[in-house]
Amino acid sequence: MWRAAAVCVVCQSLANSSYGVKGKSPLQKLRLVSRSIHHPHSKFQRPPLRASIQQFSSLNRLPLRKTKLLFVKYGYLPHRNFWVARLASRLLKLRYLVLGSAVGGGYTAKKTYDQWKEMLPDLSDYKWIVPDFIWELDEHIDFEKLSKALPDAEDLAKLLPDFDKIGESLSSLKGFFSPGSQGETAFRATDQGYENDKQYKKVSDKEKIDQLQEELLHTQLKYQRILERLEKENKELRKLVLQKDDKGIHQRNLKKSLIDMYSEVLDILSDYDASYNTQDHLPRVVVVGDQSAGKTSVLEMIAQARIFPRGSGEMMTRSPVKVTLSEGPHHVALFKDSSREFDLTKEEDLAALRNEIEIRMRKSVKEGCTVSAETISLNVKGPGLQRMVLVDLPGVISTVTSGMAPDTKDTIFSISKAYMQNPNAIILCIQDGSVDAERSIVTDLVSQMDPHGKRTIFVLTKVDLAEKNVSSPNRIQQIIEGKLFPMKALGYFAVVTGKGNSSESIESIKEYEEEFFQNSKLLKTCMLKAHQVTTRNLSLAVSDCFWKMVRESVEQQADAFKATRFNLETEWKNNYPRLRELDRNELFEKAKNEILDEVISLSQVTPKHWEEILQKTLWERVSTHVIENIYLPAAQATNSGTFNTTVDIKLKQWTDKQLPNKAVEVAWETLQEEFSHFMTEKKGKEHDDIFDKLKQAVKEESIKRHKWNERAEDSLRVIQHNTLEDRSISDKQQWDAAIHFMEDTLQSRLKDTESVIEDMVGPDWKKRWLYWVGRTKEQNIRNETKNELEKMIKCNEDHAAYLANDEVTTVRKNLEAKGVAVDPCLIKDTWHQVYRRHFLRTALSHCNLCRRGFYYYQRHFVDSELECNDVVLFWRIQRMLAITANTLRQQLTNTEVRRLEKNVKEVLEDFAEDSDKKVKLLTGKRVQLAEDLKKVREIQEKLEAFIEALHQEK
Repeated sequence: MWRAAAVCVVCQSLANSSYGVKGKSPLQKLRLVSRSIHHPHSKFQRPPLRASIQQFSSLNRLPLRKTKLLFVKYGYLPHRNFWVARLASRLLKLRYLVLGSAVGGGYTAKKTYDQWKEMLPDLSDYKWIVPDFIWELDEHIDFEKLSKALPDAEDLAKLLPDFDKIGESLSSLKGFFSPGSQGETAFRATDQGYENDKQYKKVSDKEKIDQLQEELLHTQLKYQRILERLEKENKELRKLVLQKDDKGIHQRNLKKSLIDMYSEVLDILSDYDASYNTQDHLPRVVVVGDQSAGKTSVLEMIAQARIFPRGSGEMMTRSPVKVTLSEGPHHVALFKDSSREFDLTKEEDLAALRNEIEIRMRKSVKEGCTVSAETISLNVKGPGLQRMVLVDLPGVISTVTSGMAPDTKDTIFSISKAYMQNPNAIILCIQDGSVDAERSIVTDLVSQMDPHGKRTIFVLTKVDLAEKNVSSPNRIQQIIEGKLFPMKALGYFAVVTGKGNSSESIESIKEYEEEFFQNSKLLKTCMLKAHQVTTRNLSLAVSDCFWKMVRESVEQQADAFKATRFNLETEWKNNYPRLRELDRNELFEKAKNEILDEVISLSQVTPKHWEEILQKTLWERVSTHVIENIYLPAAQATNSGTFNTTVDIKLKQWTDKQLPNKAVEVAWETLQEEFSHFMTEKKGKEHDDIFDKLKQAVKEESIKRHKWNERAEDSLRVIQHNTLEDRSISDKQQWDAAIHFMEDTLQSRLKDTESVIEDMVGPDWKKRWLYWVGRTKEQNIRNETKNELEKMIKCNEDHAAYLANDEVTTVRKNLEAKGVAVDPCLIKDTWHQVYRRHFLRTALSHCNLCRRGFYYYQRHFVDSELECNDVVLFWRIQRMLAITANTLRQQLTNTEVRRLEKNVKEVLEDFAEDSDKKVKLLTGKRVQLAEDLKKVREIQEKLEAFIEALHQEK
């Protein structure tokens, strides 16, 4: 009886309580009741099983609350009248309540663990949203042991009463009650609740998934904002620390950052081989994509500044640009070969930087080309920038348009392949999402270079336009997952780089990108995962991949360069054992010092040497004019007055028009000859022919730049004119010198004339007899003509310089009488040489007579048949030559040599800044070997320093 009483009391308490108000299911209460019935004296040590009717959330875990036990009071009911009827009514009421609770609780209890698992979505992709300490609970709580301790479904079913039999009993009693009774109402309420619960369960599954996705998205954005806020605070703190270090507050020397050290290694490699033939395996992030695919915009978002020149549809990237990103207190950019810093927070500096990049690109492109393989190195520093090295390559094109070189497409392909064939290069493949995937060219190229996608990161740009224009959003998902391309990749990313307005700021683009992805269906429908969107996530992923690749490959590369260095050093020792290892710059400095020493040697040339050379060279240039145009015409005069008058007129004309200019030309050529002599003179065993080409180029360029002082001719003209007007020979020594000068000149001319006559008439009888040579027909005619003309001169030794027409006719007829047909022109030409020889012989004989004529000269040839006016003429010429040489020598030593030395220094300075000139002028195996050895040593040392710093950072 006491058990029945306990059941009544417990059931009454169940009836009085509110069903499901506090989220406790009937199953829980029934479980407690059943345990209290079968185990009235046991204590509960395990937490009860609970099934929640609330919607499931990955972020809202239901707390385990203890269930209070119901204490059953034992005792007897007070005695009442009609106790049988009342007892029956209470028993029926108890059955209704037990039936309603059994239906609801039985529906819940029959749900197994596997059924509930199938109802829930797969949340494995969103594990990153839940804080890490949730997943670490399994380290502190043994869930497996706990699950074994809890009762399973079969044990739970044994504890419950047989609800099927209870239902059959209740259905048999249903007919005893009239409609509208309390029992019928309870049944209807229970049935209606059961139907509502079934309908609610059917509808809520979809709502649960939608609500869960909404919660995930909002939670993701929440954590994203928190992360960005923390990163911003971290950026500000690092900026303060770096600023303090810059100001020297900590009084310590700051070491170069890892990325700066690594970038220096890459710069040295670029200088070592600009054509990228060394095949070094040091990692770089190579940015490739079709033209106008958004490569520049992605790089600018990563660098946090608009640093690249832009153009609508025009090719702007004409050469590779290596961008080194590193942390720093200020957001600045600077070139490798320049000390100027561009403040990236100021628009005027940004514009100047873009202009400078464009200028450098155009300078690197050779004439007749559109793109260049020469790399432009740029460092960008700023707080919070991800450390990495990116190389922006020219966009791949499919068609060569007008204005481009014919080989532009092939050149771009070769440059891209050269960078991508590095097995450790990270390929950042940029694809425009707003155009058809089939139009992409770069994906085929990337697939060739990295067929397994082990070092490729795929980036889809302009996703906002793609979502608007693409009718099927699944196509974007297929592009991201690489299903529309033959290429594979490490990761796939989708970014938005602005609305297409070049004046947009980076901050506004960030806000637009965040707002787009927050409202985009691509995330809400799980086409894209949260870590696959935004340029910030892309930057983090690329940086992590870059440093992972660097750590894995840098030591191997250092060993490779160490082996290369050993091979080069061995080759040098075997080929050049007694020479120092001088690279191209060191050789140039050595050659520069030698050239400057040789230029200084010009100032040490004696004045006597200068004057002798100048006088000799000047007379060689003007002697023909003096003899042919001045002396011979004047010598035809019949008296001394006419001779002197003719000489004075012709000398005046010569001085005004030709002589000064000719003298300056002679002086300049003499200076060049002396300069060349010193430059090319071999200095015995110490002479190094490796400098010959450089010295020749310096000499030619210096002479090309040198211009003689224009005022020199005017002053020289006055000096020469005054000198030639002087006829007074002061002493016998000068007279004898003039006669000697005249004799040398006439003998030289006579020798030349005889040589010409010999060529005209052929060899004489001695040469014909000794050397068995004969005369030609023309030479025989010339010889007969010469003999006839010589007879004419013998008859009249004072004959004029020219033949009269009747004399030509006479000679021709005489030759025809001998059977020799002669042209009148041949007669005149032969006469010119015959008369010239006769005149020179006569002048030489007259010169001998004038040796003792100085006495008559002092008396002005009064009462003397001897007239030596030609000796005076040669004295005037000789004195003019001496004074001109002295004047030119002074001008050379005082002015022109110094100006030439200055030009040489300027040329050497220009050559020192022109690396192409050095490579062209300093050539040979020895130079190249020393150059390679120095570069490899430098690369190896830089790599070892970088590896040491990398280990210290670890």
